Amino acid sequence: MEHEFLKEKYGLHKSSEVEKAAERTKQRTGEKVPQNPDARIQNYLDRLERLALDPEKKQERKMFGDEPRPRALSLLREMVMNKYVRPHKEKMAEGAARVEERAAREMGIETRYGEQELEQRGEIAVEDLEKSLDNWIAYLSDANEPYPVWFRYYAFRNVLDLGDYDKDKGEFTKRSQGSTRLFPDIDRGALAYVEQIIEAAKDPTMLERLRRAQEATGTPRDQLLTKEKAGEFAKLSFAKQYVEGIKAAGEITPEMREETRGRWVKYGKGTEPTALWASLQNKGTAWCTKGFATAETQLKGGDFYVYYTHDRQGRPTIPRIAIRMQEEAIGEVRGIADNNQNLEGNMAAIAEEKMKDLPGAERYKKASADMKTLTTIEKKTSRGENLNKDDLVFLYEINAPIEGFGYQCDPRIAELRGQRNPEEDMPIVFECGKEQIAHTIGEIKQGTKAYVGPLVPGIFDKIQEYDIEHVYTSFPEGKIRKETIEIGGKNVKTLIKEMQEKKINVSDYAMDMLKSKDFKVLKETEDAILIRLKVGDLGFPKGKHPTTDEVYKRIEELGLELCPAETGPRCRLKYLNKSMGDWFWIGMKQITDRDGYPDVFFLERGESVLWLDGYWAEPSFGWNPDDEFVFRLRKLKNLKT
Repeated sequence: MEHEFLKEKYGLHKSSEVEKAAERTKQRTGEKVPQNPDARIQNYLDRLERLALDPEKKQERKMFGDEPRPRALSLLREMVMNKYVRPHKEKMAEGAARVEERAAREMGIETRYGEQELEQRGEIAVEDLEKSLDNWIAYLSDANEPYPVWFRYYAFRNVLDLGDYDKDKGEFTKRSQGSTRLFPDIDRGALAYVEQIIEAAKDPTMLERLRRAQEATGTPRDQLLTKEKAGEFAKLSFAKQYVEGIKAAGEITPEMREETRGRWVKYGKGTEPTALWASLQNKGTAWCTKGFATAETQLKGGDFYVYYTHDRQGRPTIPRIAIRMQEEAIGEVRGIADNNQNLEGNMAAIAEEKMKDLPGAERYKKASADMKTLTTIEKKTSRGENLNKDDLVFLYEINAPIEGFGYQCDPRIAELRGQRNPEEDMPIVFECGKEQIAHTIGEIKQGTKAYVGPLVPGIFDKIQEYDIEHVYTSFPEGKIRKETIEIGGKNVKTLIKEMQEKKINVSDYAMDMLKSKDFKVLKETEDAILIRLKVGDLGFPKGKHPTTDEVYKRIEELGLELCPAETGPRCRLKYLNKSMGDWFWIGMKQITDRDGYPDVFFLERGESVLWLDGYWAEPSFGWNPDDEFVFRLRKLKNLKT
């Protein structure tokens, strides 16, 4: 079915990418892919699945956003960015500059962009576009999402051409080359809607099941899906299909959101999906479970619980919380606060209470607690009450990120921060006066308690000299973290044994490093003060991806030094309870791995596993501004007391 659809839409079987996939298959297996279109398209889709989803988990993992994904996905991402985003940097810079210059003139300000300003504006535009496209790449390459490979390909291919969504006209504009407009938001419910209608257009069984489900919900006869309607829908452009999916979502009114009374309904594993599917239609959710095929797939994986609140007639029909089980444990928890499926504030306690009865709830304990705290702060703000230090430390995510249940951050975080003045909040957080906060190295003096400013040569020497407690490149997002660990006194066999006892996963590359002659440990124990920061904190020009050598040179200028190699396993053993998705590199002298590449240790935490890995750090390798390292604080010879 999908082969015919993609063949009719794009003549995909004749495309160069399908031909290249066939050639690679012949090289890999020695067998020639048949010339018939179905076989060649399927071979191409199989290759995409192996590269992007890696169902057999054969690939080395590399961080993509906050989680490890197949290494090939990062390579595919680079190909996409190099083709669709980065070549248009100059056009984007010029377009953005014209808009900003026009806006400035309207305010009576004369502004002109020089070459340097245009270069910086182009870098910013590229970075913003890449982040918005990364959301789509991450979602459509998530093996846990229920979409078939052909639909993932179809959706992503077309998203690259989508411009803005005009709500008044109910249509997407076509993306032009050099556009600085972000790629559209993901509406998971709309995607599921598109998939189910296309499936019905090609599969009589799916069409019949959808019709029966519609009839069961009382859909008027003239509105039932027919083969003709589904066929016409399949012929539409993806942009028009996606719009229809968005329009089919329905909405939940503010009054409905205030309601908390309701009941839980369980849909058992393996049961017919009609009841679950029907209960979600036109109810304002962005859940992909609104798609019939998706609902069926998810019920095959485990039970599905939905909390319905009362509608205007007092009936529990408004879906507000979804808990999907994956076999015998909670797979995900979703709400309807926004398109990213965060929980609404008044639903957090209800979800938490339900999860207590379900296996796998431990994984969501912090998210539940964070949502409660966020709701408390939201209520205090609405009542005009002052926030205390603990409130602000939480809201600004100073000690830990706020965890929620959606795909992205809870929107209330940005809303509440937008009502705050960071300059006024800093003294509360640091428990000091404004005069005790330095913003340049020259302002540091006796009595300075916090430094919020750029990292310049010698800054960490100065920070040690005056024993400054709080260090930020910007407040609140630029916190420079300082921690002390013990190193020395344990040989490599002891370190490996302790990691095994703690059920820490050590990759083959990390094990190569641990067993290398270049891996040294100190005989005597000592404390090492570690500084954790992002590459973007080091003061390189915006948009630059500095090399390993450039990063290492810069940290020495600042007053830091490389960590001993044993810092890697030592940190892994110490940080057992960090948040899911926490990951960073050890700034150290590289150790050669089994393939002859220079590696550094890399620590990451997945949903339920801890990893010590080895990561390629060739001297000319470029690092992203968001990549985090730990380095050792260089001791001062004549430290003031």
